[in-house]
Amino acid sequence: MTDLDLRSRLATAAQPLGLGLTDSQLDQLIAYLGLLQKWNKVYNLTAVRDPEAMLTQHLVDSLSLIPPLRRHAAGQAMRLMDVGSGGGLPGVVIAICDPTIDVTCVDTVGKKAFFIAQVAAELGLPNLHAEHSRVEKLKTAPFDVITSRAFASLADFTEWTRMHLKPGAVWAAMKGQHPAEELTELAKRAPDLSVFHVEQLDVPGLDAQRCLLWIRPTAAIG
Repeated sequence: MTDLDLRSRLATAAQPLGLGLTDSQLDQLIAYLGLLQKWNKVYNLTAVRDPEAMLTQHLVDSLSLIPPLRRHAAGQAMRLMDVGSGGGLPGVVIAICDPTIDVTCVDTVGKKAFFIAQVAAELGLPNLHAEHSRVEKLKTAPFDVITSRAFASLADFTEWTRMHLKPGAVWAAMKGQHPAEELTELAKRAPDLSVFHVEQLDVPGLDAQRCLLWIRPTAAIG
């Protein structure tokens, strides 16, 4: 499948999400996909090797997070941390598709953080940053939203990152099926946190369940 075919398929998948991607953004997403394929041969960024599968399982899956993020932002610029970003998912996709979101991708693996920094340089993304660090040891300004995709359990994810939340900020955790056991563990370990919304994510072309869990400290309610 050519880049043109992949671009057409990506544009088709983005339509039901209501993203209104520009030609430049589509080109950047396909360029990112190309870099992911190229660097994956050496850096093992993802177990998915087929470009068509990468398109759906990685790019389109990450695109599904953007409409909820935009609703949450309500037109305001915001800082977002993507924890355990790996090859930059969903952080790079967010940075490409919404320049009002300043994205910091954090990973403990140096080569993955280096790859994300290279993507930011090659694609000209001033709103994309890479940090090679354990998230609980990271020194940085606080964030409006902290997200993750297949990073850790909800309890670990929130425990390791809560020092990075701004007052009134939230977590947005991407999961597959509704994580009932993780929610039970979270309630036991962090009773001061509230899962205030769980929404299903419709990923065009992906025959699998996806959901997004919004979490905040109970002190932030009201």
